[in-house]
Amino acid sequence: MRNTCFQILACSVASLLLVHPTTSIAQVYPVKPVRIIVPTEPSGGTDLAARLLAQNLTSQFGQQFIVENRGGAGTTIGTAVAARAAPDGHTLLFTHTSLAFNATFYPNLQYDTLKDLVPISQVAEQPFLLAVHPSLPVRSVRELVALARKYPGKIAYSSGGAGSGPFMGAELFKQRAKVDILHVPYKGASPAFADLMAGQVQMMVVTLSLGMPHATSGRVRAIAVTSAKRLASAPELSTVAESGLPGFEYGAWYGVLAPQGTPSVTINLLHQAIAKAVVVPEMREKLGDDMILLSSTPAAFAAFLKQEVAKWGDVVRATRLSAN
Repeated sequence: MRNTCFQILACSVASLLLVHPTTSIAQVYPVKPVRIIVPTEPSGGTDLAARLLAQNLTSQFGQQFIVENRGGAGTTIGTAVAARAAPDGHTLLFTHTSLAFNATFYPNLQYDTLKDLVPISQVAEQPFLLAVHPSLPVRSVRELVALARKYPGKIAYSSGGAGSGPFMGAELFKQRAKVDILHVPYKGASPAFADLMAGQVQMMVVTLSLGMPHATSGRVRAIAVTSAKRLASAPELSTVAESGLPGFEYGAWYGVLAPQGTPSVTINLLHQAIAKAVVVPEMREKLGDDMILLSSTPAAFAAFLKQEVAKWGDVVRATRLSAN
């Protein structure tokens, strides 16, 4: 009789799990607020995207997802904090392309990019605009490359500093075009772009939201977009690849990772939740045309990150870049 009762109870529990397969998992994660470490200062696209995602995940899980900004040292400080955190799913990292770039750029990192972090999902991609000051006598990528080769070291580009999206895009351009252009770093993209408009520098790889309004007004000249395809928001602009540098493609990516050792069931839960979040119209509206929202499986993101580390390692070594 006792065995029969036990079998009936077991069948009942199994039936409930089949009807509500995520119920038991949802009860054990998260059991407390989840911090999302953003390794940049509390401003800009990375911070905004992370906060919008945190709001959505809070709603989905019924537990607080809180953004914690840990900027400094080209995002390596915050990344190290996340990599060393307890692998229980209650500390996540929301970061961007610099994660792959820094793997080679910083020779003495306190973490191993590919071993100490578990990719969960990409969240967005961000195409850029290649812009020049109107005084520069070029109107295409082909003309820009020709001028840079004619006057090596004379054309200067601005960025928000080593490791920033504009810096990485320009360095990739420099390597692929085989040109010598001078880097002028600033404390942020806004002052870097302000000096482009003022003519203090001649070139910048800039976000669409920052660059397009001034390209329309004529304060800078838009040469091309860095994406693989033309953008629906600016179809008149050719890509770098089709206007003089075949095969060139650059866009910052954003993604969520966790400390190595985080349970796979938690990783999969978070991936599913992120996939739901990135199709919410509110996120797309608030991020505008600057970011293209997407999601990827943990395995796909891991493979992509490995490729990115190799790609940016080649750029760093070829251009002899280093944080030291």
